[in-house]
Amino acid sequence: MKGVGMKKRILNVLAGLLLAVAGNSALAAEVLGVVCETPPPEHCDLDSCGSKLGVRGNVTDPDTGRSYFLDYPCDLQEGEDVVFILNIHGAGSIGNWQRHYFPAMDLKEQYRLVVATPTAEGGISAEGTGVRVWAPAIDDVYLQNITTQVIEAFGAENIKAFWLAGHSQGGITSHRLVCTDFYKDKVDGVLSLSGGRIGTAQLVAAFGPPAADGTPPPARERSMTTGELPTCDFSHIYATGEHEIVAMPDTSPWAEKYSCDSRVHTQVVDTVKGWITDSGRAGYPVWGMAARPGTADVFTYPNCADGRVVADVNRLDKGHTEGLEPKITEQIVQLMVSAKGGKVASGSN
Repeated sequence: MKGVGMKKRILNVLAGLLLAVAGNSALAAEVLGVVCETPPPEHCDLDSCGSKLGVRGNVTDPDTGRSYFLDYPCDLQEGEDVVFILNIHGAGSIGNWQRHYFPAMDLKEQYRLVVATPTAEGGISAEGTGVRVWAPAIDDVYLQNITTQVIEAFGAENIKAFWLAGHSQGGITSHRLVCTDFYKDKVDGVLSLSGGRIGTAQLVAAFGPPAADGTPPPARERSMTTGELPTCDFSHIYATGEHEIVAMPDTSPWAEKYSCDSRVHTQVVDTVKGWITDSGRAGYPVWGMAARPGTADVFTYPNCADGRVVADVNRLDKGHTEGLEPKITEQIVQLMVSAKGGKVASGSN
């Protein structure tokens, strides 16, 4: 009888283990109709993207009928916290180019990231001509729909932090959106990729894309700045190419707002190039050369009040369009996930 009792206990233990495994099973195989993939779908290789850049996404917004990319950890567990990034491209670009310019998707498992990457329609005529830009009347509802879809799909209580990340006009758009009624109680941070710094960062006089023959644009005085300080609270990371700006400022009004300590300088050295180049206009250093390895100066302002992160990143010998290399991408993501979050999860929105 002792042997029978022991067998029962063993069977009960095994049954408990099976239930525990089932209880910790991964999230449904599909989220918003997306079957998770690692590596992410439509991923470029280091030498070619081909037709992949023209693919608009793997999720459709049912309200507008427009697509976007959704990348998330394939081993995500029910109830697990994630950091949500809305990754917004610049003028004239497209979503899958942005996925490779700032390839947070490559770190989705390691840092538990959910990354949504849309494509603008503003500026494009019915005939398909014009420069693609983020236009409030055409694109804001689309971006809001994506935000709502992702939050509902992964659970507001599981969104540890929500970041807007934008390159060039996408960064300017992020700054425009962050303190609006829809986003101010949702967004925990803004990553501006050559898209405006809180506080002035003076652009070089001949900033802009070259002409078809490679001629630089005419010189004019411009600054990549957001103007007056934003009225809501969020962490802020600014990244730029060295050739875009006159110099990186050594102070930050946003760091002053949060009583951060004096800035600390570190360097990140990448021996592997980024995924992407503006291949049609590469060759003018201000705009961007071919993707290649590089070094970045990282300036952080430690111990900011309320757990905020404030940082500047200067990518040496780079311009506006070279895709971010893997180590500097990871450094930026580490800063993002270290910052205070919780606006979405708090339910204050």
